[in-house]
Amino acid sequence: VQLQASGGGLVQAGGSLRLSCAASGRTLSNYVMGWFRQAPGKEREFVAAISWSGGRTTYADSVKGRFTISRDNAKNTMYLQMNSLKPEDTAVYYCAQGDAYLRLINSLVDYWGQGTQVTVSS
Repeated sequence: VQLQASGGGLVQAGGSLRLSCAASGRTLSNYVMGWFRQAPGKEREFVAAISWSGGRTTYADSVKGRFTISRDNAKNTMYLQMNSLKPEDTAVYYCAQGDAYLRLINSLVDYWGQGTQVTVSS
């Protein structure tokens, strides 16, 4: 299984970015997906999760109302739309795949993707 994250970059505060996570080697539609991030000197933290159908989503309080997680099972791809970005959102963002919703939220995932860097300047 490979999870390929992309879409990171440098953006000014208040700007937007859209991250993508493409899965190969495993049908994405059967599994829970999520995004995590790790800022320099900090532990990796949960950002957002989405159920296999897309009907259930969960967000960290720090991103609620600004980020939107979504998925296109036909394309085997998950997305994270990030709006109103803040300097504190600067981190390496990782996508993850798991078999249980609450386990994934607690970082108990089956597969991690490689990270994509998001840098928000003030």
